[in-house]
Amino acid sequence: MAKPFFRLQKFLRRTQFLLFFLTAAYLMTGSLLLLQRARVALPQGPRAPGPLQTLPVAVALGVGLLDSRALHDPRVSPELLLGVDMLQSPLTRPVPPRWLRSRNSELRQLRRRWFHHFMSDSQGPPALGPEAPRPAIHSRGTYVGCFSDDGHERTLKGAVFYDLRKMTVSHCQDACAERSYVYAGLEAGAECYCGNRLPATSVGLEECSHECKGEKGSVCGAVDRLSVYRVDELQLGSRKRRTATYRGCFRLPENITHAFPSSLIQANVTVETCSGFCSQKEFPLAILRGWECYCAYPTPQFNLRDAMDSSLCGQDPEAQRLAEYCEVYQTPVQDTRCTDRRFLPNKSKVFVALSSFPGAGNTWARHLIEHATGFYTGSYYFDGTLYNKGFKGEKDHWRSRRTICVKTHESGRREIEMFDSAILLIRNPYRSLVAEFNRKCAGHLGYAADRNWKSKEWPDFVNSYASWWSSHVLDWLKYGKRLLVVHYEELRRSLVPTLREMVAFLNVSVSEERLLCVENNKEGSFRRRGRRSHDPEPFTPEMKDLINGYIRTVDKALRDHNWTGLPREHQQ
Repeated sequence: MAKPFFRLQKFLRRTQFLLFFLTAAYLMTGSLLLLQRARVALPQGPRAPGPLQTLPVAVALGVGLLDSRALHDPRVSPELLLGVDMLQSPLTRPVPPRWLRSRNSELRQLRRRWFHHFMSDSQGPPALGPEAPRPAIHSRGTYVGCFSDDGHERTLKGAVFYDLRKMTVSHCQDACAERSYVYAGLEAGAECYCGNRLPATSVGLEECSHECKGEKGSVCGAVDRLSVYRVDELQLGSRKRRTATYRGCFRLPENITHAFPSSLIQANVTVETCSGFCSQKEFPLAILRGWECYCAYPTPQFNLRDAMDSSLCGQDPEAQRLAEYCEVYQTPVQDTRCTDRRFLPNKSKVFVALSSFPGAGNTWARHLIEHATGFYTGSYYFDGTLYNKGFKGEKDHWRSRRTICVKTHESGRREIEMFDSAILLIRNPYRSLVAEFNRKCAGHLGYAADRNWKSKEWPDFVNSYASWWSSHVLDWLKYGKRLLVVHYEELRRSLVPTLREMVAFLNVSVSEERLLCVENNKEGSFRRRGRRSHDPEPFTPEMKDLINGYIRTVDKALRDHNWTGLPREHQQ
């Protein structure tokens, strides 16, 4: 009996390492398959509070699907585990409506596409040869050539946007022509820049070797190389060219020559003539005084804050020329004094969050901060739409510390204490809820349809998200290490002083001219336009009672922490 037992013991001793490696290989293979099929999503994006109590935590721990951040997040919903077969039981609730789902499914699909995109790009630009990309044959503009552009002092820096999937030469030309620019430059296959002056350094055509992402065979520059086209008139059916916008009647500054760098004196000068003249010279303001046309930027001496009665500028040209008033128009071109942006040259020692409840204006605040400081902002999430609109920090890892601050909608002690300091942006909950509901139903720039407002989705959304608005502020007040509380309404009402305070909190020094440039470009690309499709008063008395209770709670908490309370218009 002892001899067979000894042989079995010897056999097991020899094979124990083999068994160990086989087990490890089996577990790794299963994990890779699970990730490849993407049946389980580890959430990183924000979500409405969900009843995690309906799912036993032991089940989640037993299959090893929840990371520590998800386990400590009180808002994690049971949908996290829907991809696991063993959890298809009465414990899991039905799939919620689309608006209530986390954006993690969108993020997962985006990340998968971007991963494959960058994996394909890692092979480098296509080799020059018979199949190398060439200037677009069907382009309406004239191909000027390939130019060097190091990104620090761009010549073409007017309208800027990116599209990593559908960029074409015509798409870029249309965007530049719409704003009355003469030249359209494409870089790295996906970036579009506009301007009225050619870059100084021309290089060989072979250096622009990247193919346009949305147009095979067409050249769209390369890294630090611009393929420049001269933009012709818009084709029929294209978007209409933008025109000058009336800003108001203003008193002339004391020193006209110093305040207005360029001028045109011409009989019978019109708004269109003056605007076209100033657009060609890339000035954002066209000023009319009788037969005199001036071009300028907003400056401390001419800041467009003290508008006069328009009747003072409504006199005949000769009388208006003798008076001290002028008409000011916004030209289609951008104020380019604040459009240059880059990543931080060194990793930031202070990790700063830009925190807000969804729908509270975080994207708009990022636009203001980037143009004021000249540095990109990051994001805890990834949104390809925002990246394509110029938020280059979207693609950067949120913990890289190469951005001036990081967007987040998260709350909870662990998520908050990761940051050294934070700007806490607070908006009227009524407006925030409407904005976020519009975004979930119709995207960043759209409005939810009437059927969405009239369905059960809207009251369920309010009941779920209203408490999140309150808990988000309370958590940051409780766990935030160093805070600057900014009210969205105050930022809109008094932009330059509030933005100056935010920039100082970020430890960045900026000039007054740059802040005025930001004020002149304040709207950005994410303001909803057009007519709303819903009743302007979608809140029932029961909803108002619920929300007003949360408003009083947050207002008291702010005052208890020695901050200014919520603006009066918050409560209805």
